[in-house]
Amino acid sequence: MLLDAIAELNQLNTLSDEQLAVLIETKSYQEDLRQAADKVRREHYGSDVYIRGLIEFSNVCAQNCYYCGIRAENANLYRYTLSKEEVLQCCAEGYALGFRTFVLQSGENPAMSDKIICDLVFAIKSAHPDCAVTLSIGEKSRETYQSYKNAGADRYLLRHETANDTHYRQLHPSELSLKSRQDCLFSLKEIGFQVGSGFMVGSPGQTTQHLIEDLRFLQELQPDMIGIGPFLSHRDTPFAQYANGDLALTLRMLSILRLMFPHALLPATTALGTIAEDGRERALQAGANVVMPNLSPKKYRDKYALYDNKIATGEEAAESRAALEKRVVAAGYRIVTAVGHVKK
Repeated sequence: MLLDAIAELNQLNTLSDEQLAVLIETKSYQEDLRQAADKVRREHYGSDVYIRGLIEFSNVCAQNCYYCGIRAENANLYRYTLSKEEVLQCCAEGYALGFRTFVLQSGENPAMSDKIICDLVFAIKSAHPDCAVTLSIGEKSRETYQSYKNAGADRYLLRHETANDTHYRQLHPSELSLKSRQDCLFSLKEIGFQVGSGFMVGSPGQTTQHLIEDLRFLQELQPDMIGIGPFLSHRDTPFAQYANGDLALTLRMLSILRLMFPHALLPATTALGTIAEDGRERALQAGANVVMPNLSPKKYRDKYALYDNKIATGEEAAESRAALEKRVVAAGYRIVTAVGHVKK
């Protein structure tokens, strides 16, 4: 019955929690899920892979999430914040390389006021009006999100990390809450952003039921983008002793997401490329259709260390686009130069 459900792709959203649990846990379904997911992504996006230029513009963060290497209490990390001019230079270099979406990511840096962010977004859009700007800078008020939208921001990424409240409190300090995170996501949708969410796979304390709750929350949210990756530990966090997440399970979850959200933009994340050399290529073959090479200045790339051993040089770098393109082609796809909006 479950394999029939995979074949009848439009019925995957109707599976019970018990049936989803079997798909998630059964390793022998890996290839069936992969093939079904690839079929769906080709029906909606062909072989196209969208590229986004990632600019990690500050590793300063006021929060203390237990899994994150740039958490405020990590005293072993060199902190940096790019100037407006440095960010604009990254965008100019990316534009010349063919990038038409810029993803501005940082920790929740209290020094980056709404005015600073809005001025930055406006400057990028003024210099490159044919490009999209994505922000990924954490939880803000609805009014702040509206100001970003007014300044020209198109998309916002905010992973919910886990949709189970008890599990959320295992991963975050008490001042953070799942409800606040979810409220932010719905506010972003109401304002009119293209919204991205997502979760870690294999985070400490995670169960199959937690993963099912993630899927159910995403069914409610209906995001435009869904980013997932394996949990990867960092030596300077309370979770340093925990094992990394499982590549195969992450790929199964990626395929399930493609089948449940056929129109969604699904990135082949850096975390997948970190856990396995061919992790991003396998993610593309499992349903992903976005890659985000790094446009940040080379001297800072290893400082944005969310987890240990993050790949920071080579083909994940924007200036090595040709090498990345060859790997994407070898996996059976092609990189396209486009803003790459979600297709609905």
